[in-house]
Amino acid sequence: MAVGGLLLSGCTEGTGEPKSAGRTAAASAPARLWPDRSPAPQPSTDEVGARERPSPLRGVPRVRSGDLRTVPLLTIVKAQVLAGSEVKGSPEFDPAVTEKIEHCATDRKRCPVRAPQYRDLNGDGKDELIVGIEATNHVLALWVFTLKDGVVTRIMDADTTPLSVEVTGGDVILREPTGTPGYDLRTVYSWDKRTQSMILRVMEFDEVARTASPKSAS
Repeated sequence: MAVGGLLLSGCTEGTGEPKSAGRTAAASAPARLWPDRSPAPQPSTDEVGARERPSPLRGVPRVRSGDLRTVPLLTIVKAQVLAGSEVKGSPEFDPAVTEKIEHCATDRKRCPVRAPQYRDLNGDGKDELIVGIEATNHVLALWVFTLKDGVVTRIMDADTTPLSVEVTGGDVILREPTGTPGYDLRTVYSWDKRTQSMILRVMEFDEVARTASPKSAS
């Protein structure tokens, strides 16, 4: 017990005598401001957006092999562009982007569809398909697809202007610029068993160290 007391309190230099670490601030519970204010209502199940629900993709044959890699990427992309336009009642992308997608097979240099990425995000041992499409104004449309009973199903739909896109474990991590110098916006999407989709789990400002660009020689 004496040893523990010395470790917690510290010692006076050169004497070995206990030394006070000073007064510790008393812990207190958060003080709620305006407790009489009516809180905002929680959204109902019916109000949960389509982006947070698994969405079976029409127009793509059932994948009996259970392997998403066997489905041509552009088949999935074009089917999703069409489905998104029907749901929104307007084009999924700017007409110029849509036209480039239509010609991806013959004009790879101008194709806005990034190389497909395959990762196991829901922990079932099979890879999901991660699709990135470069839209206008540096926006990246980010989709994730899985197979549910052989049906190609979208489980994530996000529009982002990322500095980077990373995958670790079952998380998709996006870093975006902010208007605050020295900080990025870090957003994490994770698999959710309840909704059977990738949901936004974390959104926070993250302090980052910027390396100053070397000045050009005069």
